[in-house]
Amino acid sequence: MEELNSKQQEIIYKFSVFEQQMQQIQEQLELIEQGMHDLDELKKGLESIKGKKDKEIFAHIGKGIFVKAKLLSEDFIVDIGKKNFVKKNIDETKTMIDKQVERLESMKESLNGSIEDINSEMIKLIGEVERGK
Repeated sequence: MEELNSKQQEIIYKFSVFEQQMQQIQEQLELIEQGMHDLDELKKGLESIKGKKDKEIFAHIGKGIFVKAKLLSEDFIVDIGKKNFVKKNIDETKTMIDKQVERLESMKESLNGSIEDINSEMIKLIGEVERGK
């Protein structure tokens, strides 16, 4: 079996690095997609309780567990980061969620740009390999 020369080893290494980078980016994209889905579900939940003050609702308390509760207010106490809480109504909360979705969209676009950059580098590398033959 023929030993690989240093140029071939370098090319194999570069492809390995590209593959790892692509895998990491794909994992980040999946997390972003899940976050966007969760925020969309949250907005739907907010919309479903709009106008139901003083009515009974099923409140989600975690992992598929709900409790019947009476909605006393359509105002929420919202964690805006670093344990800072503010009072927001349904529309204000939905606006806040929309901003979070926009940030996730921006991150998604950036990651997709990174994938395109890596693909370009891989195409260049393939061209180098083919020219070297």
